[in-house]
Amino acid sequence: MTEKAKHFLTEFISAVQAAKIYTTSHPKFKDFVDRVLTSLKEAFQDNAEVVIGIVEGELAVGQEIFFELSQKMSSLISYLQEKGVERIVFLRALEETEVVQFISYLITRGEEEADAQESLSRLGIRNIRIGKITVAPPVKGETELEPDEDGKKRRVIDYTKMYTDGVTTITQSLETVMNEEELDYVELRYNMLNFMENLMGKYQNILNITSIRRKDLLTFNHILNVSILAMFISSKLGYSKDDILDIGTAALFHDIGKLYVSQKILKKKGKLDEEEFRRIKHHTLLGTEMLFKYVDAMGILPVVVAVEHHLRYDMKGYPKLSFARKPHPASLIVSLCDVYDALAQRRAYKRDFPPLKIYNIMINEKGGLFDPQLLDKFFEIMGVWPRGTIVALSDGRIAVVREVNERDIFSPTVEVISPEQQKEILDLEEKKEELKIKGALNPFTEGKKYLELI
Repeated sequence: MTEKAKHFLTEFISAVQAAKIYTTSHPKFKDFVDRVLTSLKEAFQDNAEVVIGIVEGELAVGQEIFFELSQKMSSLISYLQEKGVERIVFLRALEETEVVQFISYLITRGEEEADAQESLSRLGIRNIRIGKITVAPPVKGETELEPDEDGKKRRVIDYTKMYTDGVTTITQSLETVMNEEELDYVELRYNMLNFMENLMGKYQNILNITSIRRKDLLTFNHILNVSILAMFISSKLGYSKDDILDIGTAALFHDIGKLYVSQKILKKKGKLDEEEFRRIKHHTLLGTEMLFKYVDAMGILPVVVAVEHHLRYDMKGYPKLSFARKPHPASLIVSLCDVYDALAQRRAYKRDFPPLKIYNIMINEKGGLFDPQLLDKFFEIMGVWPRGTIVALSDGRIAVVREVNERDIFSPTVEVISPEQQKEILDLEEKKEELKIKGALNPFTEGKKYLELI
């Protein structure tokens, strides 16, 4: 029963992920439902019912707890717990329409339903039962707060934990491609959707409080930052949800060639041979070759971005192409986000690159490395002083940037955080004659003591 139950659980999880990615009306979703029904039929050979439970954040079927599967699907476990789902019972008479309706229910149900089982009955779901529904304890990556004035408890997402878990997740996906193994694209897409929904607009806040010091994770840290930032910029540029996810995925794999080469070099003892030098120089083409094997799963965009992200807007970069054409818009977005994050990450080291210096460096490459219109739009979205930046004002007070001003990227809206007795919200555009930002405080050094006040 154990292997059959594990197979069913894996297929059911994939179907829930697929529903959230494609919607239950999408033709691709039916394939996942068919696989669920096939695996469930096998499981029913041993039992009249199959019970899925969540025990202390782990997935269980019967007496078997699937720790490895739980780790792989931690985001879905959190999702189910947020829905108040602790126990699901599937009965032998289950029909395809009930599976579709139930999965749809899981991904759309509101948080405040009095009787979940009654809701299933209204939907015509008679062969699936939900067990005890209680106020779920805080899930991984969340902190439960005291009830508010209405007596309702609320949760806040621990963005730092979600981010660090995300680094682990994308590391596994990247290593899968580097090892030329089978990629679980549905799981990857689902994780990208989680990043988009929860982390996309939190780039600067994450940068302020997250410091992954392990040398082997610094590259993955940067790659996830670029992906989150590329999705945020794409959303602000008006791209559709699917296009945003495609651009984020392409950003995730844009430097896979360099990552592959660097991993090999780190493990090698002795001098590099000519072939290894050639691969370092041509990492964009190496990455392209690797990603071509995954076109059926991820589409062509990761291949395009991998080969083009060093071309530059003026086409003076590499690799040298036999035909002249401007890089794809996704390549230009990823290239811009790649440089911006690389400069921003230097704040954790001795050589400090504050926001104003980053802005000046990048503006100097306008029309060369970067598309002029895209670069201007980027800073309209991010501002010179991005949201979450700790700044020193010209009157000596310390503030944090709350809103970017697209009309004047140098004059955002800030909240004074020190001295605490002088807390207030200030629109610096309205006060530009009397009050300005003097400079940014590095959150790893002089700004560290203010992080808890943000």
